[in-house]
Amino acid sequence: MREFVTGVRMLGRGLSLWRRIPGTMALGLVPVAIVGIVLFAGLVALSFQLPSLAEFVTPFADGWPGLWAGVLRVAVGTAILGAALVLIAISFTALTLLIGEPFYDRIWRAAERELGDAPADAPYGFWRSVGDGVSFVVRGILIAIAAGLLGVIPVVGGFAGAVGGILLTGWLLADELSSRALSARGIDRATRRALLGGNRARTLGFGVATQLCFFVPLGAVLIMPAAVAGSTVLARSLVAPEPIAAAERQPELGSAQGPEQAS
Repeated sequence: MREFVTGVRMLGRGLSLWRRIPGTMALGLVPVAIVGIVLFAGLVALSFQLPSLAEFVTPFADGWPGLWAGVLRVAVGTAILGAALVLIAISFTALTLLIGEPFYDRIWRAAERELGDAPADAPYGFWRSVGDGVSFVVRGILIAIAAGLLGVIPVVGGFAGAVGGILLTGWLLADELSSRALSARGIDRATRRALLGGNRARTLGFGVATQLCFFVPLGAVLIMPAAVAGSTVLARSLVAPEPIAAAERQPELGSAQGPEQAS
């Protein structure tokens, strides 16, 4: 749990950069707002169509008693909505990062400078960004399908699908968001995932906290720039845990030494 909480705190450190570099962080609001409005409109439209969709995919239940047909279609509708939420979260991140690449590149660079010892920038490139985005969406679709299948389990399906979707999507978010900071350090995809896998609880803490904030009204708008900055903190902690830990303790040490230095 300590590592999980550490991951959550890294998103908090990303949020603190709103105070230190507000102008740069505000740039990240533009692509978030555009993508968020489009996807929210799609979600509202889907919500109105859920009863019709549930009936469309369960034609075999037309001859069932009304109660059992209703129970089945409510479960199917819940599963479709859960899968759609997972897919929207994935699409939101992928589209926002792709459209807002110039803005988030500036946020990432500013976060590296604020944290100190910025790495040499290994080339990332537009097409690599597109490739990572496509891979991200494909994996997200598989997660959405898995969450939808969990959702049709009687009684516990809605809860199991929601929890499974949030955990898997949180992991995927952490992987995607930290890719730039790790790639800039010359770390390839396989090594990146090994690093994340070796720090599973911390990675999940950061990713799940980010994912849950996306569900808060307007949360994604404010959190996305902070998530980009926080993922930089996560990436640095994976490749150089001791300096990051020391940096986190620095304010406390400074406040403890202040009276002695003053005297």
